[in-house]
Amino acid sequence: MKDANAILSIAKETILLESNAIANLANLLDSSFTNAVNFIFNSKGRVVVTGIGKSANIAAKMVATFNSTGTPAIFMHAADAIHGDLGNIQDDDTVICISKSGNTPEIKVLVPLIKNSKNKIIAITGNPDSFLGKNADFLLNSFVEKEACPNNLAPTTSTTAQLVLGDALAVCLLDLRGFTSSDFAKYHPGGALGKRLYLRVSDLIKNNELPTVRNTDKVTRVIVEISEKRLGVTAVVDTNGKINGIITDGDIRRMLSKTTKIDELTATDIMSTNPKTINVDAMAVEALEKMENNNISQILVTDVENNYVGVVHLHDLIKEGIF
Repeated sequence: MKDANAILSIAKETILLESNAIANLANLLDSSFTNAVNFIFNSKGRVVVTGIGKSANIAAKMVATFNSTGTPAIFMHAADAIHGDLGNIQDDDTVICISKSGNTPEIKVLVPLIKNSKNKIIAITGNPDSFLGKNADFLLNSFVEKEACPNNLAPTTSTTAQLVLGDALAVCLLDLRGFTSSDFAKYHPGGALGKRLYLRVSDLIKNNELPTVRNTDKVTRVIVEISEKRLGVTAVVDTNGKINGIITDGDIRRMLSKTTKIDELTATDIMSTNPKTINVDAMAVEALEKMENNNISQILVTDVENNYVGVVHLHDLIKEGIF
């Protein structure tokens, strides 16, 4: 059994070997890459990504990246393609074939069939002189000097190189399409990342109570309001619905630590003036940022006319996965 230092040494060597190989990919890029990007961008069809073995796994991930960044794509396993799945390829589709050697039997069968259908082929291969490299319309060189595997057999560095070239294609296409964070949110509505991009304060407060007291209300009334509305806070508003102040459960505790004679105290006596607020149409992530910057757990919400319309609690943000 290897000791910890030996294990760390192998891990570091693997990372450095792969990182150096990836850095060298920049030197292998040429006009074929830019032509491939422009062809996909101007194409009316989808991108079909195919491969065999570990390259097929990379192809599937590449498809996921394309789809999430605005380039329609589908995965087609090279072995299944020659047994019926070739029908997935439509007239205007572009096919990306991934193969380290470029000479696997499945690729040699598949490439002529694709060319017969007049679809353009983008090759990602570490062997430009291979069957795939010579028959592709666009060649992206993914050459790596050696695999991280000590036997130079298991696809490691080579598959990382393939993945990086796929990311480079996706990011270039993303930029050409002017793909924004709002576009990204449309494709990721269910996750926390998507929520950070589309969830608004109005979405957070719609099920919350509206704790409210007047300036002249007795402290006993304030305590009841905070307790019943269960948000740990109440706004102090005037007759026009404008916010004059805020009272938190912390304010109540501090008051009780100073005096027990509360009968004559009113909301005005214990409220904090000029409380932090946020507009109802602001993004939820803006509410979180404002709460973090001011070290508070609740923030009052106002509309465009500065009327009090709700409360956002830190728990609302946690519940939605924003925090």
